[in-house]
Amino acid sequence: MHILFKRWTTLALLGTTLAVAACSDDSDKTLIEPASLTLVGRYAENQALDEGRSEIVSYHVASHSIMVINADDETVDIIDASTLTSTALANPLTDSNLTLRQQLDVATDVTTITAGGINSVAVHGNLMAVAVENDDKQADGVIAFYSLDAAGTATFLKTVAAGALPDNVVFSHDGAYALSANEGEPSGDYTNDPQGSVTLVTISNGIPADSGTQITFSEDDCDANVRLSGPTGTTAAQDLEPEYITISGDSTTAYVSLQENNAIAVITLATATVEQIYGLSAKDHSVEGNGLDASNKDDSINIQTYEHLSGLPMPDTVANFRRDGVNYLLTANEGDSREYFFDADEATCIAAGGLDWDDDDGCLSWTDEARVEDLLLDAAVFSDSTVQDEDQLGRLKVITTEGDTDGDGDYDELYSFGTRSFSIWNADTGELIYDSGDDFEQITAEQLGYDGFNNNNTENKGDNRSDDKGPEPEALAVGEVNGHYYAFIGLERTGGIMMYNIDDPTAPEFVEYLLNRDLEVDIETNLESAGDLAPEGMAFVDAADSPTGNALLIVGNEVSGTTTVYEVK
Repeated sequence: MHILFKRWTTLALLGTTLAVAACSDDSDKTLIEPASLTLVGRYAENQALDEGRSEIVSYHVASHSIMVINADDETVDIIDASTLTSTALANPLTDSNLTLRQQLDVATDVTTITAGGINSVAVHGNLMAVAVENDDKQADGVIAFYSLDAAGTATFLKTVAAGALPDNVVFSHDGAYALSANEGEPSGDYTNDPQGSVTLVTISNGIPADSGTQITFSEDDCDANVRLSGPTGTTAAQDLEPEYITISGDSTTAYVSLQENNAIAVITLATATVEQIYGLSAKDHSVEGNGLDASNKDDSINIQTYEHLSGLPMPDTVANFRRDGVNYLLTANEGDSREYFFDADEATCIAAGGLDWDDDDGCLSWTDEARVEDLLLDAAVFSDSTVQDEDQLGRLKVITTEGDTDGDGDYDELYSFGTRSFSIWNADTGELIYDSGDDFEQITAEQLGYDGFNNNNTENKGDNRSDDKGPEPEALAVGEVNGHYYAFIGLERTGGIMMYNIDDPTAPEFVEYLLNRDLEVDIETNLESAGDLAPEGMAFVDAADSPTGNALLIVGNEVSGTTTVYEVK
């Protein structure tokens, strides 16, 4: 099922577009159609279910190559996009018209550490950077640098030390800096919690320096809205976990998402200085237009508002753009919990003070999530006892470290993970400018029906993510097409791409939703026919740099292991 939904027209289904012209009382006005997505390229070789064979993507202009993080093989797959045309794929669920140029085994080039996996890739000019984590996840990783020739062939240059668990790597637009977001996750037993950090490497004449500056954080950097929630004894420097970086267009400022902290760090590049860390405001789910479906046990689509329930954005991917002298930050509000396990038998787990134990996961050392049905709620606030029923809020997973406002041991407010939306903020002040409300659930409910609504990405079963984070917006990109700015948001669980016109950051307009997924196939036994599952990373390519002469959106689909290319025009 290849679905395209446009608010300005009707529905395009299975590759057949049915367009309805807009009516106007003013015959002198001409309807200007917004840009649209067309699937023109796809790489679907050696697929494997949920093994991460296509995660983060980047693009090399000179060779028209797509760089893909293949976590399964621990390689950067270099895909040839030079032969792309504007022709739409005839069979978008199964076609594979792109070819592999090179599979780069980064671990063989990294000798300063024992590589434990690769997490991110970025390209600027003919320089490529790869974020490499240590086999000891709490030890420092590296950024591996490569030069690229006119055919996209990579030649190893050097590694530069980074912090613990480099999860994202980017270049500044002027090519003067490479930065990695080093998440610094704790060990499973929470006895070793490294500091989160950002590594900044200066680049001169295309050559990275031999060492970088390690930028760390402190509680003094944080405003009162930053969430610091680790176990007793955890410092702010340990608790703050960088996830993703976006660089301002003038290459002066980095905006860093701290997902679990529901915050953004602002860093001046020239001085490697943390200017501020601001927390993001919660979303009130009692407000009309901010509803959600909170249950996977009600056998229906039930998007509604709830009193005393809010969501923390907790963004993963962030992007930015400048409009009328104002810097704007876009966030894909995925949400993320903290849950850590370590290997132990049940007796050892209990003796170590573990919170829970099971055969599959081992000993639970720390978690900040629970279902509403398992919480003690303030009876005066939640006077309707049915709110904890499974067809109401009972199944919803919420944040256990937030909501006891009077400190008496029960919950007066509830906070869920993520907001099932994307937002636009003033990048320098943290002021909320726009949020897409319940658009994503309303649109997918209308177009996919129950069987596709809040689906998972490893099986076709409708409504089974409503108790978690719904459609789960994760991937995000911003681009300019024909003088107009667009935001593209990938839904990790439901799948598909939401596209909005953001010319007016205070009032974005939904343009279309495109899903390339078969909602009926058995994914586990017929992955090759399932389509594209779990958009994880996106890269926007300007028209001037595209082999088709039109802008492109490249998407890495983590669960299906496919890489897709959409023309945007």
